[in-house]
Amino acid sequence: MTSSTTDKIKGLANEAAGNVKQGVGKAVGNEKLQAEGIAQEVKGETQQAVGEAKAKVKDSADKLRDAAHRNL
Repeated sequence: MTSSTTDKIKGLANEAAGNVKQGVGKAVGNEKLQAEGIAQEVKGETQQAVGEAKAKVKDSADKLRDAAHRNL
């Protein structure tokens, strides 16, 4: 598994867990748990963005490498 895929999966998991924490915190009136959930959700969104960026960089590098080989 590539690091970009790992980042995306971890990001999805953190985002989902954050959403659950927010929901539970809201249901029981626990503002601290809600805040933790928001923070975890943001962390997950950031991890997913990092994974997407890594994938794009790798794709671009692969295309450049392939183009260079064709021109040799």
